Amino acid sequence: MVSNARHPAWLPAAMQPGAWAFGILYAVESVSRASLASVVPIQAYDLLQDKQGVSILYFIIGVAGMTATLCAPAIFQHFRRRTVYTAGALILVAASACLAMNTLAGQSAGMFLRILAASTLAITLNLYIMEFIPRQGFVRSESLRLSLGTLAWTIGPVLGVWFYVRFGHVAPYLWSAAWSLILIAIFWSLRISGGKATAPRVARPVNPIANIRRFVAQPRMRLAWLIAFGRSCYWNTFYIYAPILMVATGQQKLSGGLIVSFGNALLMFAIPWGRLGGRIGVRRVVVLSFIATALAAILAGLAGEAHPWVSALLLLSGVNFAVALDAVGSTPFFRAAHPFERPQMTAVYRTNLDLSELLPPLIYSIILGFAGLGAVFVALGLFCACCAWVAWRHLPRSM
Repeated sequence: MVSNARHPAWLPAAMQPGAWAFGILYAVESVSRASLASVVPIQAYDLLQDKQGVSILYFIIGVAGMTATLCAPAIFQHFRRRTVYTAGALILVAASACLAMNTLAGQSAGMFLRILAASTLAITLNLYIMEFIPRQGFVRSESLRLSLGTLAWTIGPVLGVWFYVRFGHVAPYLWSAAWSLILIAIFWSLRISGGKATAPRVARPVNPIANIRRFVAQPRMRLAWLIAFGRSCYWNTFYIYAPILMVATGQQKLSGGLIVSFGNALLMFAIPWGRLGGRIGVRRVVVLSFIATALAAILAGLAGEAHPWVSALLLLSGVNFAVALDAVGSTPFFRAAHPFERPQMTAVYRTNLDLSELLPPLIYSIILGFAGLGAVFVALGLFCACCAWVAWRHLPRSM
């Protein structure tokens, strides 16, 4: 494939649109987002002082975020991808400004803008990846991208909480906004432009409902979405409820950030998991990883609030296999998406992240009405077990 990107003299020639270029963009974006990964739920808990209230807030924001994601394809018909990507980074800056207000209104607006920014950046980056990365390189590209983001997701959560506790609630948001601006500078330095690979052969519907119907009509898309949704449910439950578990059981706030950071450090194993997927097949890695996450979550739930550190360590053991799902789990979608409808299908596929921030908190808010945090993790484990069964039944043996 002919490259459409130019690079400045101070970048090496290898920095053409490819796995490394997209990995670096993801890594810088990760610094901005990861710095607030633990701060946002902790600040929400500080404002509401109620675990169930936090779950309800995440549910409401999730509904709004998913609606915005589904409408995203219309943007790509009117603006270039580089403009959309830049706008996504600027929305991250606006999200930090809202969250820094330290009010319920600012918290709500900031959480919504974070979802909108993440959706915009992820959809655009995925479109670039599907255009410039050959099909046989998807697994390697994804594992490399995740590995490059490891440092950010390892240090970011605990660093953000340290800023929050040591210098006040504004400090982590200033740090996050600064890295969003750095992301814009690096992106424009790479001068990546979209080619014709994703241009529609015929006019595609901009109606989100039509896009959903088209997506659901394809069995491979449905399966790819479920795998991604199960993976995202584990990560989001870990991000939100592991820090809350620490705070609710009287541990220091910094401990919540440490646990999330330790979990993100396991992203360094994305490349080995990707290589294993290439050796034994994506299907086996996906099924075994879902089984392992199910066992880890159920055991963590049994430990519960009575043994918070045991529960946290068990959740961390499951994170290792969630990383495996990150490394190979997107491959079914990348292989199934047709070039002429990638923006529409990518937007619908991206709702796995929005719904993983929407449905679990809704279900958990009901569970927390009559049970403790341990029941939340048990419910997560049971769902992961269901995902393992579906993947075993329906993923092609040749994959």
